[in-house]
Amino acid sequence: MAQGSTESGPASGSPIFRRGVRVLWIAMRTEPWVCAVAVLGASLHAAGTVGSAWVLGRITDTVILPAFAEGRTTTAALAAAAALLLGVGVVKALGLGARRLFAGLMQFRMQARYRRQVARKYLRLPLSWHHRHPTGQLLSNANADVEATWQPLAPLPMVLGSLFMLLAAAVAMVVTDPVLALVGFVVFPLLFAINVVFQRKIAPVATRAQALRAQVSEVAHESFDGALVVKTLGREDTETERFTAAAHRLRDAQIQVGRMRGMFDPVMEGLPNLGVLAVLLVGTWRLSNGAIDPGDLVQIAYLFTLLALPIRSFGWLLGDLPRSVVGWNRVQTVLSADGAMHYGGARTNGHGSGGVRLTARDVSFSYEDTYDRSGVSGRDLADTAPGTGAPRTTVLRDVTLDIAPGRTVAVVGPTGAGKSTLTMLLMRLVDPDSGTVGYDGVDARDLEQGEIAGAAALVPQSTFVFEDTARGNVTLGADVDDADVWAALRLARADSFVAALPGGLDTRLGERGTSLSGGQRQRLALARAVVRRPRLLILDDATSAVDPQIEAQILAGLRDTELAATVVVVAYRRATIELADEIVYLERGTVRDQGIHHELLERSPGYRKLVTAYERATAERERRARGAGTDGDEDTPSTEEIVR
Repeated sequence: MAQGSTESGPASGSPIFRRGVRVLWIAMRTEPWVCAVAVLGASLHAAGTVGSAWVLGRITDTVILPAFAEGRTTTAALAAAAALLLGVGVVKALGLGARRLFAGLMQFRMQARYRRQVARKYLRLPLSWHHRHPTGQLLSNANADVEATWQPLAPLPMVLGSLFMLLAAAVAMVVTDPVLALVGFVVFPLLFAINVVFQRKIAPVATRAQALRAQVSEVAHESFDGALVVKTLGREDTETERFTAAAHRLRDAQIQVGRMRGMFDPVMEGLPNLGVLAVLLVGTWRLSNGAIDPGDLVQIAYLFTLLALPIRSFGWLLGDLPRSVVGWNRVQTVLSADGAMHYGGARTNGHGSGGVRLTARDVSFSYEDTYDRSGVSGRDLADTAPGTGAPRTTVLRDVTLDIAPGRTVAVVGPTGAGKSTLTMLLMRLVDPDSGTVGYDGVDARDLEQGEIAGAAALVPQSTFVFEDTARGNVTLGADVDDADVWAALRLARADSFVAALPGGLDTRLGERGTSLSGGQRQRLALARAVVRRPRLLILDDATSAVDPQIEAQILAGLRDTELAATVVVVAYRRATIELADEIVYLERGTVRDQGIHHELLERSPGYRKLVTAYERATAERERRARGAGTDGDEDTPSTEEIVR
């Protein structure tokens, strides 16, 4: 099973601090007004904090000490002191509220912006790119990595306000008493130095922890997505152990991060307090010598107590920067991914009416080998992409088709022949390595975006049902009348079971349509396709779970309806194949034969063996039941041959 890479992206070059600052600068440029208000609020709070120290110093000299000396005070003095304290408190409260509100707004807006960008990029990238990246990793990129990227935006305004506060505090201390200011000038650089050391120590640990989050997400997604396989094969313990191992690796990395923070935080907490003690000791000596007033000592000591939390904000920011850089690199890996589909401005002929003339000219396609395939059956198909050296497995070679409008063509071939890959190429979910796919004589790559989706519909092998109503699963948000929905359901022979649901079209079908059978899900997916009245309908073994009689009715209905679409159906059942106007027989990625059913039975041994395999196996079982035996019958397939 796939494991996510622990790479953090390009890490060489400038230190993490500089790269982290560049990430923060992107946010500040993107949301300049929100950032400006947040920083203004932080600066207002910082000014109020420094002002509160000055107010306490003045109150000490003008109210508290005279009261002790005279044994009484005046109402005017108390009112003035209260007004000053209230004014400072209001200023701090306004600044704090603005800082927190707009810092959160900037953080969440950037997270939402980049989640949308990542999601849009996922939708633009071809399936070939998605095949190379585990779903759990992609979920982690869009969620955990985006969140980590902009996590430092929360303390950023506080840090910028703290810089203003430190500057104001330094000026205030120098003006009040230069000797006591020297104590601050020793403590502050020491705090910055400790922050830098901490950031360098924690960076690689935080990088690994962020990458391990993606691994846990990947394992969990695989286990949940494959819940049916896990339970039916009794692999619950194995999957639990696999998830436990990934979770324990993440736990150990997080504990290591926490251990470093546990060593760092007490130092950051203790240094300002030691600074207060140093100020009090030196200040008491200065006070006894008459060099300063009591209010000056109170002001500077109080400044030190207030600066402890803002100084720690530097630690919070520096502690988040490594994860931010890792998240940014991982997100940029997605946003800078190459391979997005390119579109032209052409349109198909007769858009919205009649069938499509579908062509394929010398189409070849290969998958990139992202995993070790040594020893895999069919290795002789593997080759190397020209000029890249990357191992690739060729699935289709020089496939040429010409399907007339309104015709029904069955694509037949053994497992691994490339039938599903061909359907993806015909729908332009991926582009061929060479050759062209044409709609009404126009290269699919020259059509404008959305043109193929408007003209064609694919019903894949694996049917997906959304956690929505029956109506919502058919329309998928399109503006379709209920009459058209019921018409599509009747054509797909799904109207009877939908009508029997408790709420009819308004019945919610549950996650992945767990309340429906496999055949019902396939018929619902077919109705989803035909309700859009496509000119090209591609069915990739889309009725395999449907009763043969119902399947015949569906295909006959597609031929008789006014839809008049070109139909390409990947088929295995003989009854289905016989309904087609033409058969395309694929074998080992090439078109081995093409024609009508009875002609291929006569001239193509591979086709004849494939479509009659189950009939011959059934006849053999009947002969064995009668005790007839099969000596010398080389055409009778074994179970292994049928499976192959």
